Amino acid sequence: MKREPTFFESISCFIFLGLVIGIGFGYFGIPIQPLLLVAAAYAAIIAMRVGLSWREMEEGIIVSLKTAMPAIFILFSVGIIIGTWIYSGTVPMLIYYGLQMISPTYFLVTAFVIVAVVSVATGTAWGSTATAGVALMGIAAELDVSLAMAAGAVISGGVFGDKLSPLSDTTNLAPLVVEVNLYEHIKHMLWTTVPASIVGLIIWFFVGINTEYAAPTSGNVQSLLDELDLIYNWNLFMLIPFAIILWGAFAKKPVVPMMLLSSVVAVFIGMFSNGFTFIDGFTSMADGFSVGMIQAADFNPETLSENVTSLIARGGIFSMTTIIVTIFCGYAFAGIVEASGCLDKILEKFSSMIHSTWQLVGVTIVGSVIIIFTAGVASISIIMVGVLLQRAYAKRGLHAKNLSRTLEDSGTMLLPFVPWGVSGIYYWEVLGVSVADYWVWAIPCYLCVVFAMFYSFSGIGIAKADRQDTAEMN
Repeated sequence: MKREPTFFESISCFIFLGLVIGIGFGYFGIPIQPLLLVAAAYAAIIAMRVGLSWREMEEGIIVSLKTAMPAIFILFSVGIIIGTWIYSGTVPMLIYYGLQMISPTYFLVTAFVIVAVVSVATGTAWGSTATAGVALMGIAAELDVSLAMAAGAVISGGVFGDKLSPLSDTTNLAPLVVEVNLYEHIKHMLWTTVPASIVGLIIWFFVGINTEYAAPTSGNVQSLLDELDLIYNWNLFMLIPFAIILWGAFAKKPVVPMMLLSSVVAVFIGMFSNGFTFIDGFTSMADGFSVGMIQAADFNPETLSENVTSLIARGGIFSMTTIIVTIFCGYAFAGIVEASGCLDKILEKFSSMIHSTWQLVGVTIVGSVIIIFTAGVASISIIMVGVLLQRAYAKRGLHAKNLSRTLEDSGTMLLPFVPWGVSGIYYWEVLGVSVADYWVWAIPCYLCVVFAMFYSFSGIGIAKADRQDTAEMN
């Protein structure tokens, strides 16, 4: 006989998850993947108690994994694009000239703006951090800028652009779930996103002018420039792969096909510009670029500095393996707790305690945080919390765009802070900085929630629902 889980049974799954990960990962340093499977095993025990069979749990995991497939496709494409863009010289070229143009004093501000522009154009925080972000991290390393600060600014710019881009999946999903016009949703998000970003820019600016950095013409930087000069033959064709991504964004083409097209073009550019072999070009798609592919005359791999080696020897599909495995382990837990009804039970409990606007916004934030720290992706939190609380917003006479905005403030913006989540592991793999190091510098990401709560208390930036909308919902 099947039954609903009790609130204690439901919340115990998340308490157990927090304890296992906090102690195992945080204290003992155990890899996150087996810990997620241990948490999934506990969730399975609770699911059996409420009457679910193993087949039903499997179906729940499969359903959850379906929501992750677009992200997995992007991950594979990102691995390919990093390897081929280094092979073609696109990323090294951006680093090469960026080192000579970007002032270290204003690096954090510049990094945020550059990645934000690319992210708005492409609609993906992952794509912008894997391209412009990777180049900027290379520049930061050579300018002696804190990598934690640099990663915080880069990730903030990526998430900022992703949140406000009409091409972003979550930016389209949130208004779709709560039945709000896309551009009305984006306009309403400016209330939280813009002031949070301004605060971040101000802090990064003052940190920059009060910190001493290595001069762009210092010996280590010049040495890196000389080594890159030896490997690559700089030309404007190297910017074509980047231009393809931007064109696809403005033409509203699907992201993954554009990334793959850009990668194929990058292979041919690497062949003709740098003299690399055709086979190595496609090898870079799978295994990433390696020093052994360099064909420059009189080049001795043993003389290459560690800085340059770590900068260019990366990418490929297989570099995304850890992230993909983590997704499957995380969704084993998420699928079971969703199929057993534990998520619904917790959100219903929270919604019953709502008596004011600030409580409603607070429940939206708490519910979203619970789900993203469980599932590791924003799409599930947007769908579940959006559907469950849509009527509650209408009953209080609030426009649904308040809900769609808060779903992104507490989902899209906070997702980079989940160490075992898809984004947290992705940024660690691509940028080389852990969540524990960069979170404090990703200032706009957590300030959006602060502004959301401030508006809910003060009434500023809170849109009232049309009478017709309220009547329809009631």
